[in-house]
Amino acid sequence: MEIIQKIPVKQILTENSKKQLRDNFYKHKQQLEQECQQLIFEQKKLQNKKGVSKQDIMKRFQPEITKRTDKMKWIEFQIEQLEILPIGSEIVEGEVETLVEVKEGSNWNELFNEKAIIIRDGIVIQIK
Repeated sequence: MEIIQKIPVKQILTENSKKQLRDNFYKHKQQLEQECQQLIFEQKKLQNKKGVSKQDIMKRFQPEITKRTDKMKWIEFQIEQLEILPIGSEIVEGEVETLVEVKEGSNWNELFNEKAIIIRDGIVIQIK
C-alpha cells in the first residue's frame, strides 16, 4: 500500500537567497498596496453614484481592504525576521508530498522519521 507523506523543503539562507526573498516580499507587498488603492478607488466611485447605500458599499469593500492591509503587516514582520536571520540558517520554504510504500512488517517509525529536502540557491543539496 502507498500512502502520501508531506516532506518539508528547507532552504539554507545565503546572501543571494536572502536578497531574493526580500525582493519577493517587497513585490508582494507592492502588489497588495496597488490592490488596496484600486479597491479604494472603486469604493469611492460607487459611493458617488446615486441610489447606492454608502454603508452597503463600505460593508462590501472594507473586509477586502482590511484583509490586504493585514497581509502587508505580515509581510513587514517577515521582512524584519529575515533581516535578523544569519546567513546559513535553515528556513522552511514549503512542503511537497511523496508516496511512501507501506507493507506488513514495515518499521512505522522509520517510515515517518524526520525527512526533508534541503536546497541552497535553488539547487537541491541534500535529501534526508
